[in-house]
Amino acid sequence: MKPVRLSAHAAEQALHRGATTVEIVEAIQRTEWSPAAFGRLQASRQFTFGEEWNGKRHALKLVRPIFIAGPEEILVVTVYVHHCDEETP
Repeated sequence: MKPVRLSAHAAEQALHRGATTVEIVEAIQRTEWSPAAFGRLQASRQFTFGEEWNGKRHALKLVRPIFIAGPEEILVVTVYVHHCDEETP
């Protein structure tokens, strides 16, 4: 698999939204990709969380990177994180 690189924006958003680089890479490498807006791609993976986020304890965390698969690398342009208590389909 191609190396995964986070743009400055994606790295900032990951920190702000509570995702780690390891989780982002794992989401890209271990799940199916689907189309996203503006010709980009997305992947999503659910992780056990069991911690507090924004004053509430959550059992799970869904990490959804948005990226471009270039010829030499995968460039993550942003990442979304959803903290939840139930599994998502």
